[in-house]
Amino acid sequence: MPNRLINETSPYLLQHANNPVDWYAWGPEALERAAKEEKLILLSIGYSACHWCHVMEHESFENPDIAEVMNSHFVNIKVDREERPDLDQIYMTSVQIMTGSGGWPMTMFLLPTGEPIFGGTYFPPDDRYGRPGFRRVLETIAEAYRTRREEILENAKGFREHLERQTFLKGQGDTIDASILEAAYRAMGSRFDPREGGFGGAPKFPPSMTVDFLLRYHYRTGDAQALHMATLTLDKMAHGGMYDQVGGGFHRYSTDDHWLVPHFEKMLYDNALLARVYVDAYRSIGDRLYKRIAEETLDFVVREMRDPSKAFYSTQDADNEDIEGKFYV
Repeated sequence: MPNRLINETSPYLLQHANNPVDWYAWGPEALERAAKEEKLILLSIGYSACHWCHVMEHESFENPDIAEVMNSHFVNIKVDREERPDLDQIYMTSVQIMTGSGGWPMTMFLLPTGEPIFGGTYFPPDDRYGRPGFRRVLETIAEAYRTRREEILENAKGFREHLERQTFLKGQGDTIDASILEAAYRAMGSRFDPREGGFGGAPKFPPSMTVDFLLRYHYRTGDAQALHMATLTLDKMAHGGMYDQVGGGFHRYSTDDHWLVPHFEKMLYDNALLARVYVDAYRSIGDRLYKRIAEETLDFVVREMRDPSKAFYSTQDADNEDIEGKFYV
């Protein structure tokens, strides 16, 4: 029997409509039930083309034993981040503060009031990859709420105050000057990979806004190192496997530190930002490589990311026939 998500329009929610989990969409019905029964909320956020969202669904949300634990102890809410970016932003900020990183699927445990108490991203069904198993996480959180509720409520209150300070900073009336740009430039330089371009190690995401900043910084100051960091990164991405050398357009990220092996999903917003930064680089330097990459990327978007009515699709799924990257490989 399908669950209540069968009545939704979101592609992501409909993907979960036949799970044995008693899913709710975000709304008054779920929140009122959590308040009435004094149950924790298990909030799962993702989107339709998310590879690890598919993995967690197959491993855990389609597992009747894990679903039974979820249904017994939690009010389970599924959210499409493309449908509710407001909720995604709040709880992504929460999980980043809690763990130092974020991503999708996002898995959050909330008080009936919606305040977060614990969170993470992908959890395997059993302990592996250095991560606790999802069933163990569920049982541990449920037991803690049953036996240490006052402590959890107090911790949630403190976290909410911290979250509000992080999220809703009020202006201090300070002067904004070029020293902020200088500090940003130094921070970027400290993380720059001088061999392969980009910033930090694997996985490497395309740093479109960072490169755009560096191009503008070079234009303003004439700093040669800023231009080098920007062009090395653009060159390495253009010649690597993260860029689709056959069909144009960029994949989501590189799983290694030298732009070779992509995570095969393609995002509209990544390609929009990258097309712009390659155009800016071509205008600044005149290198025809950048012109070609921009044109091929925009050709890909027009060819493959529009539906018959000319609206744009937001993503292309990494998976084909449940195999990541099968089409491209």
